[in-house]
Amino acid sequence: MTATDANVIAVDRAVAEFRRGRPVLLESADGDYALALAAEQASPGSLADLCAWGPSNGGGGSDTSDVGGAVLVLTESRARALHIKPTGTGVVLLAVDRGTDVGLVQTLADGSMDLSHPLRGPFRRERRPPHDTETAAVQLAKAARLLPSAVVVQIFDETDIYAAESKYLNVTTEQIGEYEASAAMTLRQVAEAPIALTDAENCRMIAFRPADGGVEHLAIIVGDPDRHSPVLTRLHSECFTGDLLASLKCDCGEQLRGAIQLMAEQGAGVLLYLAQEGRGIGLMNKLRAYSLQAEGYDTIEANLRLGFDADERAFRPAAQMLGLLGFSQVRLLTNNPDKVSGLEACGVQVTERVAHSFPANVHNEFYLRTKKDRSGHLL
Repeated sequence: MTATDANVIAVDRAVAEFRRGRPVLLESADGDYALALAAEQASPGSLADLCAWGPSNGGGGSDTSDVGGAVLVLTESRARALHIKPTGTGVVLLAVDRGTDVGLVQTLADGSMDLSHPLRGPFRRERRPPHDTETAAVQLAKAARLLPSAVVVQIFDETDIYAAESKYLNVTTEQIGEYEASAAMTLRQVAEAPIALTDAENCRMIAFRPADGGVEHLAIIVGDPDRHSPVLTRLHSECFTGDLLASLKCDCGEQLRGAIQLMAEQGAGVLLYLAQEGRGIGLMNKLRAYSLQAEGYDTIEANLRLGFDADERAFRPAAQMLGLLGFSQVRLLTNNPDKVSGLEACGVQVTERVAHSFPANVHNEFYLRTKKDRSGHLL
């Protein structure tokens, strides 16, 4: 096992703990330690236990003091939605103690609950810069496809650090920071089979899996593309609602089927079906974003209100898959200029952008207009 593989597996284990509602011990390059708990997975017991590790409690949960030294870490985009002034550091820190209601923590983290819980605050905000462990806790929540927020408590006493190491899974901030790129670099082909599709009967499907055994990305090879010429390529982020259920809220299903049909018409192509649901925020969070869109927010405002960036997708997995398939030049089927620049930044030459759009309907007209006006899509 390589060091990269080991680092990817370490973060994947931490992701699993976060999703279970278990704390994870984070260690920074400076030797700082902190326990972190995903905010949306917190329970009254886990929140109280976490706060008990704070410095004022003497660590280890041995004190019953209400002051735990913990903070709720929110992204700045989430803080803006709560009318909390950003600090320019990427995250905002709100004081939390053992008396804090766990429901408040969860609603502060979840923008889809804002209208049903309008009266919150005032907030006790920490003015200090965030520790690396606090920033990394939010990155870990994103990797877990949870809301990007966490409750974090710093641990200073060596005895408490030793006790925490023996009780909780340990991962470093460097491993978390490098996880996305590292996981992409460990992608390997694990399965391949011919598959006849309605619009392209001569196809092969190839599955790629990262070293941590995580979710697979897929490649659909139409025909027999020439490895020495730019290949017609589509980077398609999975969309359960659009691709499978034919939702009218987006144009994803039309883009998927239209791309395969065009590749068949032109004789060859590569469609990469990437496990990046909801622009990388995951299906559960996409549903939260949909609930905000139903309240009048556009697709970008909804993502930001939940605490995410407007687009959380990465292009390294696509570049790695193309490299493993033997392609270095592509004709990219997209209306998104960011896909062109993102793929080129990963070493893939985009020789041409091929337009790929479909007529709007009454359900996705606002969505498509938002992509054009706010995201710069060429529609």
